[in-house]
Formats: sequence, structure tokens, C-alpha cells
Amino acid sequence: MDRRISTRSSANRFFKGILSLLAFGICLGCVSTTAIFDPKPAGTPAFRDLPKEAAKTSLPMYYLEPPDIITVEAIQLVPKSPYILRVFDVVSLDVVGTPEEEPIFGTFTIEPGGVIQLGGAYGSVKIDGVSLKEAERIIYRHLVQSPENLRGRLAARNTIVSARLLQMSEIQQIADNHLISPDGYITLGSYGRVYVNGLSIQECREAIEFHLSKALEHPQVAVDVFAYNSKEYYVIFQSSAMGEQVVAFPYTGNETVLKAIANMNGLAPNCSKRIWVARPVGNSHKPVILPVDWVAITAYAAPQTNYQLLPGDRVFVVEDRYLAADGVLARFFAPFERIFGFSLLGATTVSRFSYNVLRGGGQQGRF
Repeated sequence: MDRRISTRSSANRFFKGILSLLAFGICLGCVSTTAIFDPKPAGTPAFRDLPKEAAKTSLPMYYLEPPDIITVEAIQLVPKSPYILRVFDVVSLDVVGTPEEEPIFGTFTIEPGGVIQLGGAYGSVKIDGVSLKEAERIIYRHLVQSPENLRGRLAARNTIVSARLLQMSEIQQIADNHLISPDGYITLGSYGRVYVNGLSIQECREAIEFHLSKALEHPQVAVDVFAYNSKEYYVIFQSSAMGEQVVAFPYTGNETVLKAIANMNGLAPNCSKRIWVARPVGNSHKPVILPVDWVAITAYAAPQTNYQLLPGDRVFVVEDRYLAADGVLARFFAPFERIFGFSLLGATTVSRFSYNVLRGGGQQGRF
């Protein structure tokens, strides 16, 4: 009889142990096992073939994507004739025949309302919405045929008005920083929109000049990238307690593993020194894994594994294995701690309540 009881108790302990291992395995499955087991590199190239700190390489041609910001500078923007003057255009005037003490010469900006201020006794004249030739005739008539303004000092035969366009108001809409919208277009103000998604800098310049050639004579612009926003690399810190921390940084072409970690203000207290770079390779299902020797690139300045990062790279920092195991155990025992805590709290509350009731009853009996 005792032998049966002993055998049964041993079997119970065995099954309890199996259940405990299964529960631990389920809990362990909730936490990434990468912190406990090293990954197997998938097609890691030789170190000498990779750009690194001491042997960086130039990147392939950059292609624009949203939300990059490009800068467009105006080199030659001459409107096709006849150009219609608009508010905030700047014109140059040279009027022959005016008194020496009151000349009309210099640059004039078309103010809101379409007028320019000629100054002195000449007053203002409205010239927006007309061509330059028509503006010259309007200014001429204003000067010669308005004796109440000019006191009759200008003669028709001696007055010559010359007007020239110096700056278009729309040039500020062209020569500026332009954000590539999600649909791949940039906006050039009243000149419409240009599709630049997937183009190189040279192709983007040609596309803008071709678009502007519909309204301008042989336009010439310069294009450069103001902000590289479409290409990124990622730094991932593993944590079994708080989850993985993922931070994206804009890619500019000069990043290395050490610089990526420096952008995160160094390794977190729960991080180990096991680091690698996961690099996607086209349509391949197996990314390239590049192991990093953290001690070598920091303590000994050995650049062999301080790789130059590429767009889309993931710098993965593994959590310390002991802290990871501690987090697994904490998750496993947390439900039991809550149960035992509630049980202990309930037992303590009942015990105190019973003691107070009995004590109160005993004192009442004494009186």
C-alpha cells in the first residue's frame, strides 16, 4: 500500500514538473529567445568586401521619394512674350524728359491693388493685368495727359517711357524649398505641379525645366536635396520587460554602427555587447547578417566590424541574457505572486477583523 502511494506521489511530481516546464516554455515563447541564443548568419559576405569606417564607399545615385525636400534655384527665368504684369512684380522704369530734380528712374514694385508709386508729384498709376508695352503707354498718358499732377511740366514730344521686367512675383514660388508630397509631386505655385518621384537630381531638374518651358523662355534652374527624409536606418534595442525599442534615423550616407549607437546615447543598462547589422537584400528571403565586435570598435578602435550603414539597415542590440532570463522568470511567477498576494491580504484582513470583533466583544462583556 505504501509502495503504491509512493509511486503515485512520484508520478504526480513528474507530471507537475512537466506542466511547470510547459508553462515555462509558453512564457519563454512570449519573449524573444534571441537574447539567449545567437542567430545563425545568413550569407554573411567577407569583411574585406564591405564598406566600413576606414574604407567607406560612395553610394549609388540617389532617387527622390516622398517626403524628401528639394531646393530649386532660379538661374534664368524669362517669361514668354507678351508677359502680363502681376502684383509684386518688380519693373525697371527710365523716363526721359522729366525735370532733373524729379527724375523717374529705378525699380518699382507693383503693390497690392496693381499700382506703382512714381513718387513726388507724379502720383501712382495702375499697371497690373497688362503687358510691358501697354504699361509704358499707360505711364506715358499718366505723365503727359495729367497736368493737375505734373503741373504741365512734361511735354508729349520730349517724354519717353521705357519699362523692363526685373523680377516676377512667381519666381519666389519656383525658387524655394519644395516638399515632395505623398503622390510624388512638387508644387510650383501658379505654374502647377511636377511629378518627381523616383527621379535622380539631374532628371528632376530636367523635368522642372521642361514643365516651366510652357510659360518661360528657355528656363534654367538648379536642383539639390535640402533634406533626405525618405531613406532611413533603424536601431533596435531588445528588452524582455519593456519590449523592443525601435528608433528610425534619416540616412545621409555617412553613418556607421558606432555613430548609430552614439545617436542613441550609447547602450542601455540592460543591453549586452552582442550586436549585428541585418541588411535586406532585394527580394531575397534571407537578409545578410553582419556580426559586430563591439569591444573591438570601441576599446581598441578596430574598424573591421564598424560597418558603413546603408538605407534600410537594422542595427540590432541583444538584451543581456541574464536580465532576459530574469524577465522570463518574472513573467512566469507574476500571476502566482498576485494570487498569493491576494490570498495573504485576504487572510490578514479576515484575521484582523476577527481579532477586533472578539476584542470588542470581550470589552463589552466586562462592562
